[in-house]
Amino acid sequence: MSGPAFVPEFYEAGALIGVLTTQPLNRMLDYKAPEGGCHLGAFVEVPLGPRKVIGVVWGPGAGNWDIKKVRSAYRVLDAAPMRLEMRDFLRRAADYTLTPMNAMLRLATRAPGLGDPPSMRKIYRRGAGEPSRMTDARGRVLDTLQEYGDLSFTLKELAELAGVTAPVIKGLVEQGCVSEEDSPRDLPFQRMDPSLPSKELTEDQATAAAYLATGVASGNYGTTLLRGVTGSGKTEVYLEAVAAALRAGRQALVLLPEIALTAEFLKRIQERFGTRPAEWHSGATMTERRRIWRMVGHGQAQVVIGARSALFLPYQNLGLIVVDEEHDTSYKQEEGVLYNARDMAVLRASICGAHVVLASATPSLESWANAESGKYKRLELTSRFGPAVMPTMKTIDMRDAKLPSDRWVSEVLKAEVDKRIEAGEQAMLFINRRGYAPITLCRACGHQVGCDDCDARMVEHRFQKRLVCHQCGESKEMPEKCPSCGVEGRMAPVGPGVERLGEEATALWPDARIATLSSDMYGSARALKAEIESIAAGGADIVIGTQLVAKGHNFPNLTLVGVIDADLGLQGSDLRAAERTFQLMRQVAGRAGRAEKPGTAMLQTYQPDHPVIRAILAGDEEGFWRAEAAEREQAGVPPFGRMAGIIVSGPDVAQVFDLANHLARNDAPLRRVGAQVFGPAPAPIARVRGRHRVRMLIKADKSVALQSAISSWLRQVQIKGDVRLAVDIDPQSFY
Repeated sequence: MSGPAFVPEFYEAGALIGVLTTQPLNRMLDYKAPEGGCHLGAFVEVPLGPRKVIGVVWGPGAGNWDIKKVRSAYRVLDAAPMRLEMRDFLRRAADYTLTPMNAMLRLATRAPGLGDPPSMRKIYRRGAGEPSRMTDARGRVLDTLQEYGDLSFTLKELAELAGVTAPVIKGLVEQGCVSEEDSPRDLPFQRMDPSLPSKELTEDQATAAAYLATGVASGNYGTTLLRGVTGSGKTEVYLEAVAAALRAGRQALVLLPEIALTAEFLKRIQERFGTRPAEWHSGATMTERRRIWRMVGHGQAQVVIGARSALFLPYQNLGLIVVDEEHDTSYKQEEGVLYNARDMAVLRASICGAHVVLASATPSLESWANAESGKYKRLELTSRFGPAVMPTMKTIDMRDAKLPSDRWVSEVLKAEVDKRIEAGEQAMLFINRRGYAPITLCRACGHQVGCDDCDARMVEHRFQKRLVCHQCGESKEMPEKCPSCGVEGRMAPVGPGVERLGEEATALWPDARIATLSSDMYGSARALKAEIESIAAGGADIVIGTQLVAKGHNFPNLTLVGVIDADLGLQGSDLRAAERTFQLMRQVAGRAGRAEKPGTAMLQTYQPDHPVIRAILAGDEEGFWRAEAAEREQAGVPPFGRMAGIIVSGPDVAQVFDLANHLARNDAPLRRVGAQVFGPAPAPIARVRGRHRVRMLIKADKSVALQSAISSWLRQVQIKGDVRLAVDIDPQSFY
């Protein structure tokens, strides 16, 4: 694959160059070009004090230095130079999110060993033999190799993943149970064949696919909202856009919101194009991440399937970005660099002349509004693929259920599950809460067990036999006596989580095969994917799940979805609460009836007359979006206004409030552009990881140049000590 002609500027040895590093300096550093010279965009190793660090040649040096006193870069790394479009993307993303450039460069270089030269290495795979004597350690090695399938490992990676020492693996090599091979580092990925046959498309699928393929082939930027009801075959449509990119000699990126979605998707890619794509996500080994980073830069990885950070890989010739389930909140990075991958995908595509496909059954209001205004093209898939039809939607009025305090499955829902089990079909029970119970309460004194480092209640995870803080991840053993009053035997779980619902299901259906799907109940992402594959193959009668189950899974024999608490997302003051509840309920309901058998979705609710619940039942999605858009527009909030969150945090609450109050009193740069400042106020979770948190909210008209006003405003203060200030442009959550 060869991209457009790319001949960056060249700097002779000894010329003054400006280098951007990943170090927290927020400025370029000047060096002399190394022996042999270097191109603009080259990755170089440079001295910084006593250390060697990696940076990118960003342009000519800017300082008026005595050239004799300037230190030289050590060497140019064996990596494709960063293209002009990538540097432009990082600059514009930094300007939009108000992020220092060094932090943006860290996002773009998140692969280990970039400075290592090409070489051979030892890799380990499953061999044909069986051990003469099985031990726990040997079993863990073989299980790890089985779990990760086709991937290869270095000795260190395999030992760490299996939790064993190197001699255990070497012993298995001697017995032929594990093969040890010499392999070049960073092998190119196998070429994909876009001419292989696709699945037969329906008329509306074929029309949509032809439009996308034409857009990709044009080589021009464009964004399309591909809205299709759950099970309508959106994947088959956008795979034809991937094929068009491959035929044009360009690369394609498909973003998925959840790693557990990749197993079935990768099989479909392999069927369509003859080989597996590159996988970029937290489940990939460090060796594989380095290989992908380098091969993407050389154009030798044609298709990447990845999480949101895959946007920052060094594509040589990117022609298509697909954001699958584009409404999903996991596309928003909430720590470090605060960005929304959906929006950054559109930015990146506009710079490199690529096409963007935003695919969803329940689009975000932002994307819906952009399609309504004509900024995005909109394509519709209105019916399910093949004989499948949309599920029937019903509510169960829980005000009439009169359940005991420790029960959550109504008799009406139980009877429907009984019918499915008798018919040999599958049922799903959905609750959007991880763990066993959200609160652990002392019945003697009323104390609720909280995290020592956060102002948050700890969630009981009975599967792990621990209390876990969902803010910082800290955990502690379940207390036998109250930490407050010391009384023993009075600690009680309050409220249901997915594990407690699983316990209730086991009591109600003792002979049923029950599978519980929650991201924190599996040791690895691949174990979770294996469980999902087992369920799809009929390995469970009842599936208990959290939000994870709403994300694109296809269970052909699933004909009933029961939502335990449809009101849960409607609580609180989040401006997107109605939108998110509507999306989640429609997505969860969409798991039912995806094959020949019709499906039913039943929503247990104490508010059957709530406008959102009524809109879900009516299936009037356009009506819901229009009503929601009208409310947001009247309030002047996104997508019809602009917002930015300011989060000030530190170990000293007085110091944090002092800085926030100083900013609030000196808001002239914001008032000049008509922006309003609300706060400061303690964040809803006012302490996380021992740091006190204060929030401010900025609201402005959509036409306001908000970033420049915020930059001027923040230049008035110096951040000292352990205090940190984060700016969240277009906040998605307000915790």
